[in-house]
Amino acid sequence: MEKQVLESSEERTFQYQDSLPSLPVPPLDESLSKYLDSVKPFLNQEEYQRTEDIVKKFENGIGKELHQKLLERAKTRRNWLEDWWLNVAYLDLRISTQIHCNMGGPGPFIEHCWPPKEGTQIERACVNIWHTLKYWDLLRTEKVAVQRSGTAVLDMNQLRMLFCTCKIPGVTRDSIVSYFKTEAEGECPSHLIVLCRGRIFAFDAIHEGNMVTPPEIFRQLTYIQKRCHSEPDGPGLAALTSNERTKWAELREYLINLDPKNLTLLEKIQRSLFVVCLDDASPHATPEDYTEIARLGLTGDPTVRWGDKSYSNIFFSNGTCSAFCDHSPFDAIALITMSVYVEKNIIENEGKWKGSDKVRDIPWPEELVFTVDQKIIDEIGCTKEFYYKKVSDLQIVNYAFTPFGKALMRQKKLHPDTFVQLALQLAYYKCHGCPGCCYETATTRRFYHGRTETVRSCTLEAVEWCKSMLDPSESTYQRLQLMHKAFAKHNKMRKECENGRGFDRHLLGLLLIAQEQGLPVPELYVDKAFTASGGGGNFVLSTSLTGYTRFGGSVLPMVPHGYGFFYSIRDDRIVITCSSWISCPETDAEVLCRTAFQCFQDMLQLTVAAQL
Repeated sequence: MEKQVLESSEERTFQYQDSLPSLPVPPLDESLSKYLDSVKPFLNQEEYQRTEDIVKKFENGIGKELHQKLLERAKTRRNWLEDWWLNVAYLDLRISTQIHCNMGGPGPFIEHCWPPKEGTQIERACVNIWHTLKYWDLLRTEKVAVQRSGTAVLDMNQLRMLFCTCKIPGVTRDSIVSYFKTEAEGECPSHLIVLCRGRIFAFDAIHEGNMVTPPEIFRQLTYIQKRCHSEPDGPGLAALTSNERTKWAELREYLINLDPKNLTLLEKIQRSLFVVCLDDASPHATPEDYTEIARLGLTGDPTVRWGDKSYSNIFFSNGTCSAFCDHSPFDAIALITMSVYVEKNIIENEGKWKGSDKVRDIPWPEELVFTVDQKIIDEIGCTKEFYYKKVSDLQIVNYAFTPFGKALMRQKKLHPDTFVQLALQLAYYKCHGCPGCCYETATTRRFYHGRTETVRSCTLEAVEWCKSMLDPSESTYQRLQLMHKAFAKHNKMRKECENGRGFDRHLLGLLLIAQEQGLPVPELYVDKAFTASGGGGNFVLSTSLTGYTRFGGSVLPMVPHGYGFFYSIRDDRIVITCSSWISCPETDAEVLCRTAFQCFQDMLQLTVAAQL
């Protein structure tokens, strides 16, 4: 990855968008056979027989018709899933998406240029913001290198959504607006929004045709901070974005009706490049333990988070920072691509600004003062109460496993991502005494506007291996054979998913066709096996590799009795962010994470013992 985000002069960032292949619809028999394979770990013989009959009936009956209609749909669209996925996975949700869907992750700068230090918040924020603005400029001029997987070009569309993009709440469905434009496409908004102590400010990042420099950003942020620290706190209107969606949509309408000026201010926030959050918290952090930044990044003060903006950068008072993003317009890889560029430049300049200290006479930041009444003030209070009650139930840990990392796995010829996925399966089995249905993200970006497909990591092969590891009578040789079988299965599934041959999105498409046609829900989707194996958003383990860089991040668990388990793999370590809900007595993020660490060691021991 690291080599792929540097500026490149020959190719333009978006030049291949029109020639990317369309997202394929896999053959029906293939998808159904893969689905049947995936439910085996969760059913006894009798239940499996019943599910097999249901699937056969589906394949020869209504499934065949729905599949034909899906093929028809795919003929007229380059990505038959795109609109559906956006709606079903994100925009139709009515829960608080800021809590349940937003993603975030700590900046790793404490490991090199910027150890935690009080009084550095603004100084570091300026440098970070400036490099982020440079990335925006590279994107506008299409100088961000096209990413590839092997020789296949990947879709770059998600990068556009990092800037000037916002979700707007709707009473039944949200929508996304994006104002980003490349230079060739036209004008693009260039202002930033700053949130501090319940107040909202804006200033332009371009002055007389030139980008503001770190000393100029410093002047603007210092002005905002001084005012906020010497005057009363603002109403904290941003907290409303953390509400349940219909409620927030109604309150937003109410605000607009209260004073049309409020709409202008909301639009100013929506159009902004991104949001800078000045947070008074001072999270403890070490390279081995990012827990506090991870927790506050995802669930900190809601009055300094605009949860609907696609990208926010949170700067804490001790100079640590975290990204915070609405998940609907893009997946983590877009954020990480930009973050790696920013980090590389920060390191190259030793965390400092080495340019001119000259500060031009630029306009001071403007405060966005909303017209509010007692009802809105009360609603902000209620929203904050609801928010804090919900997030106080969250358990999250973010630890580094340091005995080894990717280098050793590669040396053992074990795929690093599969290594972690199988260790997680074993850890879950150890903690819960049964298999855990698992969602791992695979990217489908080699197709036009491709996003993700589900790799169902809890395979029969993985479960057989887990059982052997817990059975004292099993030989090392037998365990190793089973482990290699589980590795091979997982690697094969990941490859198929990346090539558009997964089955979860296909099954979703068939269900949505049935719904659009007003047909009854086919039996396959109400069968116990469907839910037990994770279908319909019921995965107990929600997981993803965030890449092979210093950047990690996470999302909260998909279900009340589940875990979020996200990891980055570096040469010398594996960094894990694991979350669960305290109110669920069966789950414990700390225990699962520590058990996974033990399983990494167990797996390594297995390969070592085999060589003796």
